[in-house]
Amino acid sequence: MTTATPPTGTGPLGKREARLAWGLLFPTIAIVSAVVILPLLAIFWISVKPIGLADLRPPAPVVREALRGSDDNLRIQYRVRNSSQQEAISGVTLTDVLPDGLEVLSSDPRCEISGTRIRCDLGDLDGGAREQIEIFVATDDEDAAEEAAEGSEPAMTGSGNNILTNFQFTGENFARVFDGNEFWTVLWVTMFYTVFGTIGALLFGLFAALLLNKEFKGQGILRGLYLFPYVAPVIAVAFAWIILFDPFSGSANALLVQMGVTSEAINFFGERPLALIMVTVFEIWRYFPLSFLFILARMQSIDTDMYEAADMDGASPFQKFWYLSVPQLLGILSVLFLLRFIWTFNKFDDIFLLTGGNAGTRTLTVNVYEQAFAVSNIGAGAAVAVVIFCCLLAFSFFFFRFISREEGL
Repeated sequence: MTTATPPTGTGPLGKREARLAWGLLFPTIAIVSAVVILPLLAIFWISVKPIGLADLRPPAPVVREALRGSDDNLRIQYRVRNSSQQEAISGVTLTDVLPDGLEVLSSDPRCEISGTRIRCDLGDLDGGAREQIEIFVATDDEDAAEEAAEGSEPAMTGSGNNILTNFQFTGENFARVFDGNEFWTVLWVTMFYTVFGTIGALLFGLFAALLLNKEFKGQGILRGLYLFPYVAPVIAVAFAWIILFDPFSGSANALLVQMGVTSEAINFFGERPLALIMVTVFEIWRYFPLSFLFILARMQSIDTDMYEAADMDGASPFQKFWYLSVPQLLGILSVLFLLRFIWTFNKFDDIFLLTGGNAGTRTLTVNVYEQAFAVSNIGAGAAVAVVIFCCLLAFSFFFFRFISREEGL
């Protein structure tokens, strides 16, 4: 009679190994959660808050101290203000220590002076309110007293409603995002830029990989030149394109006019829909080297025996490419399409440097910047970021649900 062996991982030793593995993985999981999940939750939280750029810092009383006047009019002056223009601060108090060498003659009725300790109760400060406290003093050395007053640090206390952390929510941010036809126009521009930029980068990368898949003299130098658009600083190549296609002094316009292609200069980055086409072409040119590297590496790992067999059968170069190379490349092309789609959808710096989002090139990421910083509406900017996240989540679900299954990924 034989005893059945328990499946691997179900016995006591397997359970201990599983606990040890999870224990070793826990620091990594915790770090990834802190870096990825917490900021994501913060974006969702801010997207439903009526918060502007000035509300990121909680309301607090701010004080400036100075020694004013001279002789009989010598006084310590405290200028207090509410840092928030909307939210009130309750229970505002000021505490300070009287500098050495000063004798109090009279003080503000809101202040109590005990020895060298000063405590002033200002009550509540409305949004944007300013208060002034003056304590008249006498001294034998005004210069030393002024230096001592400037070196002291008054302490302020008070409590105010922090919009960022309270439980006041609103749906106005999303209503503003989806209001009118503007959102759908921006979404269409984003999809055009993303889809054609991604497909173009893959096709040009595939074409470049086919050209350099053969051994020839100078192959390494040509590969290095192909990588230049990707490794060059984006701000340098963006401004190079702007200068090259400038309607007044650009070389491209001068060449087109001299060749008779056009009778007047073309504003490549200032006219619709040419500006959108140009930024898409820039995206293709700048990021095709990444696709080129991955595709070339996959091509060089394909077994050459089937190509030799195809040559013996009289297959044409196109037939070898379509029936032999393409099926082998579908996996890497699918992965590259997924990555490039996500990266291009999130792209901001290229468009902002080339056009600033003008002339019909305003994408969702540019809209995030404009809402959050140009309009100073952090909540609306976060709402657009949530929309971007949902769009990419839907695309990723569709990709892994349908496309990756068909490609066997």
